[in-house]
Amino acid sequence: MSIKKEFPGEYVPRRLARRKKRTGIVVLLSTIAVVVVAAVVASTYVANLAETFNSKTRVIGEAFPEEQLRPVKNPDDGSLNFLLLGVDHGESGKDTSELLKSGASDQRSDSIMLMHIPEDRKGVYVMSIMRDLYTEIPGYGSHKINSAMSLGGVPLVVQTVEGILDTKIDHVAMVDFDGFKDLTAALGGVTVHNDIEFTSTDSKKHHYPVGDVVLEGNKALRFVRERKPFIDGDYQRVRNQQKFIKAVMTELLSKDTLTNPATVFEVIDKVSPYLALDDGLDAATAAGIGLQLKDLRASGIKMFTLPTAGLGTSPDGQSIVLRDEQALLDLGEALRTDTLKAHLDRVDLDQ
Repeated sequence: MSIKKEFPGEYVPRRLARRKKRTGIVVLLSTIAVVVVAAVVASTYVANLAETFNSKTRVIGEAFPEEQLRPVKNPDDGSLNFLLLGVDHGESGKDTSELLKSGASDQRSDSIMLMHIPEDRKGVYVMSIMRDLYTEIPGYGSHKINSAMSLGGVPLVVQTVEGILDTKIDHVAMVDFDGFKDLTAALGGVTVHNDIEFTSTDSKKHHYPVGDVVLEGNKALRFVRERKPFIDGDYQRVRNQQKFIKAVMTELLSKDTLTNPATVFEVIDKVSPYLALDDGLDAATAAGIGLQLKDLRASGIKMFTLPTAGLGTSPDGQSIVLRDEQALLDLGEALRTDTLKAHLDRVDLDQ
């Protein structure tokens, strides 16, 4: 078998069952919910907000593979690794519970990010993983990484990512697509600086000129979902996702937001119903993390993309993203030793 290189470069509710929805799912709110919502739950109106968070979020039935199949984490390592997942229902019309169930399904994870919080809690590092990365999926051979969800559900995605970086994941979060629109509405829109003019390929035909663009609702969704208008496709889509997440976090972490009780409650109330978490990540855990991150500001959030060795063609003719083996070794070492900041300073990735 050879690879042709072209060029470098079942989850349940925490309390009561809820109505079914037909939606797609992205990773964006996972990042926001785990970091930012945790912070506000910890610091503002704790009892009421925690109750809202626990009663409206859902639990991923099985989030992790069997323990003997996982890397061993140093018991003295106080850093945290979160796997942030989104899947796209596409044209399947499946309801949310079918989309996010932990067993195998015909869905693929549309977005994959690894979030690292160092032991000193001085920053948050979010790494995007290209969904077409061609890698070993345990028990199934080499495939695009986004196929792990359809082959074995959330536990297999976790096992695959842990295998790539030889690093243990502590928590998993998934998010329902519709919550993304509700969040931007709750914030009154967010502003990003757009670098490449394009028009969305959906029926709305949203136009995104170069310069500052206010994103809200469906217009925001399309900004982070589009890839066809760009020469480098998924690479630009990931850049736009990162740009948008940073803009949302900046708004959420602003004094005007965190000191406004109505906005804080609306954000948690709107986000929580669309969030699915592993059973160890409830309001109490989120609040503990939030207290440790109470001084976090947008400048302390660093975003980058897992380095790759360019594009290629798989043995069955698919366009794939190739692994950069040395980069994976180096990143895995930095994660295991909690020296990611120093590593990123040395290699100067796209932060």
